[in-house]
Amino acid sequence: MNTHIQNKKSIKKFLLTLLLFIFIFQISNLKSNEVFAQQITLSISPPLTEAVIKPGKSILVAYTVSNIGDPVVLSSGVRPFVPQGQFGDLIVEEEFSGPIRFNLENSNIKLSDSFFLPTRQGQQLLLKIRVPEGTPEGDYYYTFFVKNEPGNFLEGATSSQATAVVGSNILITVTESGLVDVQGGIGQFGVIPKYQLTFLGKKFSFFESTDTIPIVLVLNNKGKNLIKPYGTIDLKGNFGERAEFDLIPQNILSQSSRMVIATPSAQLSDVQSSVNLSGFFVGKYTLNTSLNFGIGTENLTSTMSFYAIPFKVIIATFVALAIGILLVKKIGKEE
Repeated sequence: MNTHIQNKKSIKKFLLTLLLFIFIFQISNLKSNEVFAQQITLSISPPLTEAVIKPGKSILVAYTVSNIGDPVVLSSGVRPFVPQGQFGDLIVEEEFSGPIRFNLENSNIKLSDSFFLPTRQGQQLLLKIRVPEGTPEGDYYYTFFVKNEPGNFLEGATSSQATAVVGSNILITVTESGLVDVQGGIGQFGVIPKYQLTFLGKKFSFFESTDTIPIVLVLNNKGKNLIKPYGTIDLKGNFGERAEFDLIPQNILSQSSRMVIATPSAQLSDVQSSVNLSGFFVGKYTLNTSLNFGIGTENLTSTMSFYAIPFKVIIATFVALAIGILLVKKIGKEE
């Protein structure tokens, strides 16, 4: 009798365990279906187009959009942008504006039209850029972009509602004569000091000898056309130390400022700077920058100084001396 009851309990326990396992499996399968989402990985080339165009003329740029993610439905468009801040950032405007005209020369795809791009496939988009007669001379900045269409799902598959966008900037200089307006200048050149002292109205910058020394060079562009700097930042120390850093010729857009980068790049630093100096520095150092904005333009220069003092070595020396004196006094008393 007891054996029969135990068998019934064992069967009941087994059935409950089986039902629980089936329930957990169904829930897990349901969650797996819920979190499945389309993987979107797009790229566009070329990433940047710079063109000098006369009024009444046009150019054709061949873009390639590549998809290494899931199959996706895309559309393209063009929007103007404006530079923002001094670190090369930009703001893309929501509505189209400006005199420049854009259209796709593809036979089966127009701007804003949707098109399908399978996995590991590319689509060439032929963008025609036309400058109408009478367009004022100056620079015009746009972004040609391609984005996915979240509402267009593939049959039998789920899709992410997020929008993925890739873009390529277009920098257009409109000029009838081919001449450009170069009005570049040095807005800021110096270091970001760890310590600063003002004496007789003059500021002195100080660093600990082992500090990383960030150098900042900001250039202004007050002209109607973009410019690129060419030049160096030079370091000279009291003991004959010398170092030279070449400026990277980055675009400084019309009516904007930009902190330019020198090689080796300073972008890996926690502090945004043009270049970072690393090493052990002692004494006075002089920094000089010399640059221009192309052949036939004026050469601009600026100079500043900073001081490096081995505070840590000095403190360690005083501590060691103090300990030494105390030990000598203690030994003298014991004798």
